[in-house]
Amino acid sequence: MSGFRETMEKYKRKPVAGDILLCYLTGVMRWVGALEVVERSNDRSAIWDTDAFPYRFKVKPLVLLDPAHGVPLQSLEGRLDFYRSADDRGGFRGFLRMSPNAFKRKEDGDLILASMREAQANPVERPFDPRKLARRPYYVTVDLPKGKNKEPVQTVVSVPEADTEAEVVTAPVEAPEARSRHTEIQYRLLELGIALGLDLWVARNDRSKSYNGELLGGMSKMLDELPTQFNEATTRTIELIDVLWLKGNSIIAAFEVEATTSVYSGLLRMSDLLSLQPNLDIQLFLVAPDDRRNKVAQEIRRPTFSYREKPLPKICGFLPFDKLMQTIEGITRLGLAASLKPEFMRTTAEYFDSVPQAE
Repeated sequence: MSGFRETMEKYKRKPVAGDILLCYLTGVMRWVGALEVVERSNDRSAIWDTDAFPYRFKVKPLVLLDPAHGVPLQSLEGRLDFYRSADDRGGFRGFLRMSPNAFKRKEDGDLILASMREAQANPVERPFDPRKLARRPYYVTVDLPKGKNKEPVQTVVSVPEADTEAEVVTAPVEAPEARSRHTEIQYRLLELGIALGLDLWVARNDRSKSYNGELLGGMSKMLDELPTQFNEATTRTIELIDVLWLKGNSIIAAFEVEATTSVYSGLLRMSDLLSLQPNLDIQLFLVAPDDRRNKVAQEIRRPTFSYREKPLPKICGFLPFDKLMQTIEGITRLGLAASLKPEFMRTTAEYFDSVPQAE
């Protein structure tokens, strides 16, 4: 038996008899099974302990792999439409977050199935972190607005944890230096926030990191808890944003620093926040190396971000590392922080709200 959440019954491409369901394990990032759909099932008995998953199908197994023998997603890089390169990490997570989701190209499904059959015939054991296997997606029910002056609609949303998948794909030679740069930028933004007289928040999963001999989570003005006016889904999304500046119970600015993960992942977190709190008035910034400017422009102009009611290219600014550091150093050297308001960051950032001209 295979089951999905009731909301997926409304999905336009419904599984039918003869379809093959390919099974992907998040966290360990491996393909581990193939199930052929036999028929739709009306069985409502309790099977799973995490959810009812009432949208059910009788299935027969074609391939079943132990996680240690599963097919790593990384081994298929460049061969799948939704995972063309290491820079496409956000793309593959977007595709894999929906279940069930139909492949755009039949060749992708055929390749994954063939790879799993090969793994079953010639198993290769690959160690993995059992903590990642034990991790489960977090789902909560929230009320989302359904248009202007309309009653909110209740829906179930998933709230992703920290981007552990992106860390796995990142090239190990570059990762230590990039992680150090990521922490340095967080530290400088937190320092600037202190100088501006603001309260601070650093991502929950980064609070134990240190820079310049100082623990990020122990810096002055650092909050232990976020404001309580948000629903649970919003809070879990906000608490993973790299740096927040706050004043009282209001979030003034949010910064996603993309040195170790894909540009897409930071934009997706910003987009999630705006979807959960569309009336939130907050400055959004994506901070990335200078040489990733074109990548930022390309990703933020994706339709999923550009065609929102509040287009992300208009409200999320790009702050290149070098320009940000020069700005902070200039403010510190001239002692200007006391006379500045946080809104000055908007004049420092670059916005990609115009359509690029053809060359």
